[in-house]
Amino acid sequence: MQSTDLVSSFAEIARSKDIDRDTLQLIVEDVFRAMIRRRYGSDEAFEIIFNPDKGDVQVLHIQEIVDDWDLEDPVTQIEESDAMEIDEGFEVGDEVAKEVDITNFGRRAVMTARQTFRQRIRDIEKENIYEEYSQLIGEIVVGEIYQTRRREVLVMHNRVELVLPRSEQIRRDRYHKGDMLRAVVKDVKRDAGSNPQVVISRTDPALVQRLFELEVPEIEEGIVEIKRIVREPGERAKVAVVSHDDRVDPVGACVGLKGSRIHAIVRELSNENIDVLQFEEDPFQFIKRALSPANPIAVTINDELEPPRAKVTVAADEVSQAIGRGGINIRLASRITGYEIDVYREIPPDEEDIDIREFLDEFSEETVQKLRDIGCDTAKAVLELSIDELVRRSGLDTETAERLMASIKAEFEIESEGDELQV
Repeated sequence: MQSTDLVSSFAEIARSKDIDRDTLQLIVEDVFRAMIRRRYGSDEAFEIIFNPDKGDVQVLHIQEIVDDWDLEDPVTQIEESDAMEIDEGFEVGDEVAKEVDITNFGRRAVMTARQTFRQRIRDIEKENIYEEYSQLIGEIVVGEIYQTRRREVLVMHNRVELVLPRSEQIRRDRYHKGDMLRAVVKDVKRDAGSNPQVVISRTDPALVQRLFELEVPEIEEGIVEIKRIVREPGERAKVAVVSHDDRVDPVGACVGLKGSRIHAIVRELSNENIDVLQFEEDPFQFIKRALSPANPIAVTINDELEPPRAKVTVAADEVSQAIGRGGINIRLASRITGYEIDVYREIPPDEEDIDIREFLDEFSEETVQKLRDIGCDTAKAVLELSIDELVRRSGLDTETAERLMASIKAEFEIESEGDELQV
């Protein structure tokens, strides 16, 4: 194979991989120098002239002319008599440049050159992918699903494979081959010898941030700023926003006319409920807003604890709203405010209830104190919680929590209808 044919095949590969001209020139020179070193042991006496426009390359062997019988290095030197055969005008001390025929390297060398070239292209591809997607971390990408697996979904984006692990999937999402998928780049992992793995996410709060930026011009323009986002993917999210223009309502801007803006985001997130609230520097006001749709009556803060805690009193008929189904509302409110929130139920003066300390004859002082620490200072306050929420917030084991619930329900048996407690 002539050098022109070899370089043409190189150029074709480079074009298909979108390799720029300067990079191609460097690779071609490196590949030819590697061929020369394998044949001659050194490439110092050679010059490579590559013309990317014409797609050809010249390899020149440059040797210094020495007297006959004074030859010490046949790679870098040539005897005068041999040089005279090339041109009678040569003299000792001159340099002779001879073009090397690539076919003299042999078929095996040419095949090795092609393999080396392909490997260099692959290495450049890997590095380009790593650099490109490292700069896209936290940004939205849209790709086509081309394979679904048990533990991951593979997405094609600009001819690059992206991986959506199960841990980054919204539980309600359903993935089908050929569907378009929107996600954010979460991480780019690089292992030696393998292609970079681009990990995308549908559960990262950054996805909510970017969707709001797309749907709300005031955020893109910097008039409205998202201060904090917390979410339980596919279930519920809370977004705290602030306006840098007194004329613009940040919550209204994010929700849009008749909810048009927020609805577009909700649909993209598999109907994940999104609460938009105004950010407040005052923790008292911020905690009140964070517990929406409940309307707290009073908030008491203790910043000396770690994490800091807030005791919130709400009307009896709003306790379930403050806590949320499965405790989701209070969990998100705690995360977005940075306070561990304990909800107290307001007890009307005429309502019968039982001080939780009345159960000290059945449960240890430590157990009762754990209940008081989370705001459950009465029996009915405990009944407002599910078993799971009681375990999570108080630190009690499940068996103790179940016994406690059963005991409290037994105390209110007179007020029960069947097995359902009427609080």
